[in-house]
Amino acid sequence: MTRVEGPVWIVGASTGMGRSVALKLARAGVPVAISARSADKLQAVADEAGPKAARIVPVPLDATDEAAVAAALDQVEQALGPVATLIYGAGFWKLAPADTLTVKLFRDHFEVNFFAALTVALAAFGRMRARGRGRIMLISSVAGYTGLPGAAAYGASKAAMTHVAESLHPEAGRDGVLVQVVSPGFVDTPMTASNPFPMPFIISADKAADRIIAGLKTRRFEISFPRRFTLLLKLLRCLPYPLYFALMRPPARADDAAQPTGAGASTSDSARR
Repeated sequence: MTRVEGPVWIVGASTGMGRSVALKLARAGVPVAISARSADKLQAVADEAGPKAARIVPVPLDATDEAAVAAALDQVEQALGPVATLIYGAGFWKLAPADTLTVKLFRDHFEVNFFAALTVALAAFGRMRARGRGRIMLISSVAGYTGLPGAAAYGASKAAMTHVAESLHPEAGRDGVLVQVVSPGFVDTPMTASNPFPMPFIISADKAADRIIAGLKTRRFEISFPRRFTLLLKLLRCLPYPLYFALMRPPARADDAAQPTGAGASTSDSARR
């Protein structure tokens, strides 16, 4: 396969990787529908594509609204014809150390990263299955490979997405629909701009888009990048838990350093030692 089959519907296309993929595909002659909550940002992407690009149709959407998703899919197919390729790249991320976790925070992550992805994917899958062909690509994360400090909510939502993709892949394939998952490492996007920690092997959204588009030209299940970082995370997942937890142990906090040792130490402190 040397080209991307269109029309392509990208959900989460106003910024970051989704925006870059949309621009590159449209400029390569692939008709694209782009969705996100902000109509103004979507129109800016369409304007940026330029007059020589293929048709690019902004379709504002709150992907957490099931009825709105069905209506948006109708609008996309009325404008461009049956969707051949769906890319779900909308995402929510908030750094959350253990002492800040709430059930609401988990719900916020799962609502966008998992349930909205399912809503969009299943809506498209039903129509693709009826036609006997199609491609669904879900943008997950290497954070879904294994538990990482500060990413309990985000990582769990991405692990759930990957798990569903793994389950659907063989069954959907039987009906002519290819399910793929993308597992990026750190990508320079508005979502990662405020991260207060080093991001090893970070790549630009444009480079990430190139990897995603290359993946659309294959039938591989997983597209992961950058290679060294994703390999490292996969190796970490295979380590025995004592070694893994030793490597993942966060640095001591200032108030921990001031805590007296011995009889005054808490049970949890003693257990860690």
